[in-house]
Amino acid sequence: MGDWAASQVNEDRNLSMLRECADGVVYYRFGGLSQANDLAHAALTRIGGVSAPPYATLNLGHTVGDDIGAVEENHRRALSLFGFEVDQTVSPYQVHGARVGLVGRAHRGTVQPSCDALVTDTPGVPLLLRFADCVPILLYDPVRRAIGVAHAGWRGAMANVVGATVRALVERLGCEPDRVWAGIGPAIGPCCYEVEADVVAAVQTACPVDARISRQAAGRTFLDLPGVVRTQLQAAGVSWIEDSNLCTACHVDEFFSHRLERGTTGRFGVLMGLLE
Repeated sequence: MGDWAASQVNEDRNLSMLRECADGVVYYRFGGLSQANDLAHAALTRIGGVSAPPYATLNLGHTVGDDIGAVEENHRRALSLFGFEVDQTVSPYQVHGARVGLVGRAHRGTVQPSCDALVTDTPGVPLLLRFADCVPILLYDPVRRAIGVAHAGWRGAMANVVGATVRALVERLGCEPDRVWAGIGPAIGPCCYEVEADVVAAVQTACPVDARISRQAAGRTFLDLPGVVRTQLQAAGVSWIEDSNLCTACHVDEFFSHRLERGTTGRFGVLMGLLE
């Protein structure tokens, strides 16, 4: 186990997120990865770009109705902070499923079709996914030096994209679940995510039977989507879990929220890449 991994084993696994700002771009990093010098990662916010309302300002979504020139400039600004070029990144075309793409240098500058997670062990291949309430899941094996990023809405959670991504790291990249660090990024929380009871029942089928994934308040049902992800990570053998505890709907000043903004909004990015 590397020096960073060894130093973290006995640390508190619910560390605070680190809020940072560079060249006007605001982003968050996980405290538990602050000493991991071989990778870059960030949960970008909506702050620091050039897009006009309702996509103000750092929208990274190409398909939401924003001006494409503004979206491209937003990408340039965000990626340059971490030493990456736009044509280096690999992204998935997210479809709320559980397909996982294994990518390397040959995939740089591409959008992988119909998948909701990417994994790699190749330096210089940054993974970039986009969000506006769904849960970002970041994964890192410091021994195998492999990473993954996944996107989980309630449909993805029902399909268990979390378990599929951990399996991809294990079966395709030789990782061990008990040494994998996992970060649960900014997402809509149980305080704000009201759903119908059938949604909870559908998601419950992909969780341990004793997992409590919802709450009731004044006759309304609220799904704990980050909590679902945590239970699925644990079921996959991952115990080294750090939660951002940032609700996108509560913090719409910093994050896009599809639910709160009634579908007309942008997408913030989550970036993770091994450094060369």
